Amino acid sequence: MRRLTTIIVLCAALGACATAPTVYGPATRADGVGFSEMRIEPGRYRVTFRGGAGAPITQVSDYALLRAADLTLADGYEWFRVVDRYVAQSGYDSSPRVSVGAGGGSGGYSSGVGVGVGTSFNLGGGPALTQTIEIIMGRGTQPPSATGQVYDAANVRSTIGGRL
Repeated sequence: MRRLTTIIVLCAALGACATAPTVYGPATRADGVGFSEMRIEPGRYRVTFRGGAGAPITQVSDYALLRAADLTLADGYEWFRVVDRYVAQSGYDSSPRVSVGAGGGSGGYSSGVGVGVGTSFNLGGGPALTQTIEIIMGRGTQPPSATGQVYDAANVRSTIGGRL
């Protein structure tokens, strides 16, 4: 019984370590944590940031804005406007699960049969959120924005980037 308890504890610990932390950097795979972007045309990009399991939406959104600011400055622009924004959620299943198993075996002069019932729960820390924004870049005077969707790239870089 002690050996079984040790195995269960070790499996739970490994499962908890399987979630990727949310860090600002490029995604190394299509479903990996980090940013990616696609240039649609000069001065227009679609920027995506995928957070690790359980990352708050504010962090994921800030990192998408930070990547947009970095791209804007790298392309020689001063500001960007978010023209489209959406959030997707993946990797979280909170439904209860129950399993039943049976087994048997024999060895030498003895044999045994066992039946077990088990439940499982999610150790992942929550859903993985992905923020995707489409931006248009510009120079000079920022256009007026009633929705607050126009950002000064240098200010975003220093404000959000300063918290990293």
